[in-house]
Amino acid sequence: MGAGVLSDRQIRMLAAEGRIASASPLDSAQVQPASLDLRLGRTAYRVRASFLPGAGRAVADRLGEFTMHEVDLSAGAVLEKGCVYVVPLAERLALPADVSAAANAKSSTGRLDLLTRTITDGGTEFDRVPAGYEGQLYAEICPRSFSVLVRPGMRLNQIRFRRGEAPLDDAALAALHRLTPLVSGEAVIGGGLGFSVDLRPAGQGLAGYRAKPHTGVVDLDRIGAYDPAEFWEEIRTPEGRVILDPGAFYILVSRESVSVPPTHAAEMAPYLAMVGEFRVHYAGFFDPGFGWAGAGGHGSRGVLEVRCHEAPFVLEHGQIVGRLVFERMCEVPERLYGAGIASNYQGQGLKLSKHFRPA
Repeated sequence: MGAGVLSDRQIRMLAAEGRIASASPLDSAQVQPASLDLRLGRTAYRVRASFLPGAGRAVADRLGEFTMHEVDLSAGAVLEKGCVYVVPLAERLALPADVSAAANAKSSTGRLDLLTRTITDGGTEFDRVPAGYEGQLYAEICPRSFSVLVRPGMRLNQIRFRRGEAPLDDAALAALHRLTPLVSGEAVIGGGLGFSVDLRPAGQGLAGYRAKPHTGVVDLDRIGAYDPAEFWEEIRTPEGRVILDPGAFYILVSRESVSVPPTHAAEMAPYLAMVGEFRVHYAGFFDPGFGWAGAGGHGSRGVLEVRCHEAPFVLEHGQIVGRLVFERMCEVPERLYGAGIASNYQGQGLKLSKHFRPA
């Protein structure tokens, strides 16, 4: 079998073979076209600081060094803004020798500024699982803008399995774009497919949102329950630019519409710090079918989760802020994003997480 990202059918096969195991059976809703949602366990460990276990060391051993107290999630518990927690996940892995994995926050998690990263035993990087890994998975969770109420079984992050490496180089990406347009307008290709920020929206002039500093708790089980005005400030910018404040979190949108064909998956890559004092990358997986006409998308714009770092920075309309790296699928998924599954963001424009009522 060739190199590429494993499909939903292949993920289910891994589970059937015991390569993905859990105390409770996998829920069919966890299996996405090219990824698996991971579920929280029953205990969160409040730790003094974020950490990686390091080669040859287990996460459980390091928890003994850094844990301040344990939080029972069974009846629901609040994870406080600004604190760091480690939660053992329900799933554990016994990967084949030729299969590795990468994890990422789910879309709704990223849009809440809920920093969620996966840790493995012996890990020296966040969100990376080496080929052949056998062991427990953990989520590091740090609410950055809002305190959140969580329960066991909630799905905050997801994992994508790969056999070998199958990213498209620039020539292959250009060829794919000629075959089936990946982005509206001109394709800016260089180490991936570049996309820019839209700060000149038509009509209402709403360019984005900025998280308010002092808000209530977000219960992650409550969908469409919250008034955006209680948590977000609207950004309107007739001049087409925004000055990003250090430490502030913004929801913006790409100028281009993106389409991911069924034969490929994409991931938003962290953008180089040398272009500015900001980060655009929190929830980076784009599944096969995202924005694709055959799955009801007709082009979907990318929502940008932006955090400014040390110095105020002027972000201007049309500025390149990120890039999508495309990879081949091992096979076309049985179900595509937006086609036959509950896909909250198909055909999206500027949109907050699913927990907020439409603005």
